[in-house]
Amino acid sequence: MVPMTLQEIAETVGGVLYDAPDPDARVDRPAVINSRLADHGSLFVALAGQHTDGHRFARAAVTAGAVGVLGARPVGVPAVVVPDVIAALARLAQGVFARLEAPTVVALTGSAGKTSTKDLLAQVLETMDTTVATPRSFNNEIGLPLTVLAAEPGTRYLVAEMGASRAGHIAYLTGILAPNIGLVTNVGTAHIGEFGGSKEAITAAKSELIQALPADGLAVLNADDPYVMSMAAHSAAPVLTFGQAAGEVRATEVGLDPAGRPSFTLTHQGAAARVELGMYGVHHVANATAAAAVALGLGAGLDQVAEALCAARQLTPGRMEVSERPDGITVVNDAFNANPDSMGVALRAVAAMADGRRRVVAVLGEMRELGEDSAAHHAELGRQVAAAGVTALIAVGAEEAALTHAQAQARGVASTLVPNREAALDLLLASLRPGDLVLLKGSHTAGLEETAQRLREPAPAQAPVQGLSEDKPWIRLRAR
Repeated sequence: MVPMTLQEIAETVGGVLYDAPDPDARVDRPAVINSRLADHGSLFVALAGQHTDGHRFARAAVTAGAVGVLGARPVGVPAVVVPDVIAALARLAQGVFARLEAPTVVALTGSAGKTSTKDLLAQVLETMDTTVATPRSFNNEIGLPLTVLAAEPGTRYLVAEMGASRAGHIAYLTGILAPNIGLVTNVGTAHIGEFGGSKEAITAAKSELIQALPADGLAVLNADDPYVMSMAAHSAAPVLTFGQAAGEVRATEVGLDPAGRPSFTLTHQGAAARVELGMYGVHHVANATAAAAVALGLGAGLDQVAEALCAARQLTPGRMEVSERPDGITVVNDAFNANPDSMGVALRAVAAMADGRRRVVAVLGEMRELGEDSAAHHAELGRQVAAAGVTALIAVGAEEAALTHAQAQARGVASTLVPNREAALDLLLASLRPGDLVLLKGSHTAGLEETAQRLREPAPAQAPVQGLSEDKPWIRLRAR
């Protein structure tokens, strides 16, 4: 973080200092919202959540090294007190950004694939210059400011993932951090229930990013998605397109290796370079092409982009995260979240990985925020399970999971309906054998991430395998 004293933070956010014997104490580490991640020089942001109140952990954060607290009330340790912590966090991010050396802000959104695209893009841009990117999928009114606060004065590229569950969300985020480049991956069915069941409404919400671009910026749009391409009419900035069927930046000659890792030829302005990805699933071709388009738009060479994509790896856990256990069982953790589009993508990915496997087992939790069409989407999911050649299904949940279970079972899939993740884990532990491939996916509330972590353990005595380091909750990448 750009160094600031507690007094400067208070002035920036319009807060009042309490219990601060040294107003000149300096914060020079990123802000955190989890007291367990507090470090010497950090700022602890005390948020009142649905299940707990961060103010309860303020003293523990300061004991761990935090310089002070940003909170809504005095907490007995150095604190900047404000009426609205989230609004103050946004103002602090704006104040910090103003102290940076004019980094290029790349913002991206989309219904599916945006976190994986962000991970790929960050790894490509780091070959060009110092890059800071959104951690994991921290893409809301809390995560975006935290991303900005992780930047340092010399940061050259600031990559911000922006999510939306209703109209106005992205406009709010671009008001905190104005983008120079806007990327839209696709328009699908994620959160469609929150948008009245309309893809047109989702398109309007995602286009808020494109409308925020300056005339000297760049809009990067998916030429294969007509909903995304309709946003070009709202852009004051030039448009660069990408895709497979169309686009100025193209992926052609797409293939998959036996493990399900895609390769393709990347083309732009008559030049071509071969890309072999280290990630699983053909859907990553679109993600990689989107990331390539942004980098090319920023002046990178095609060979440089292709080389960086070949070296890139999945940074965020819970997205097609493949683990090969010593006993010959393969676990595919795609359990961070789910919607009809991403369920289909995951099923097609494991179908491509199925050759030589004893069984393909899908553990699927219910999908949320689908509105009045939720039942139809869950029934269709059962039909997709059968079409993908899944050997066995464990449907996790209640009424909607039962619809998936019934449709899959009717089409010959050995399906079992279980009420929760604990029951799913018990069934898996009793039935998995060497040579099995198991996919776990569902909405975040299903909790299948924990089940996937348990399955990844090669032996009960070993600790769970971790994904992104818990003691570094941001992604900071240095130019090589």
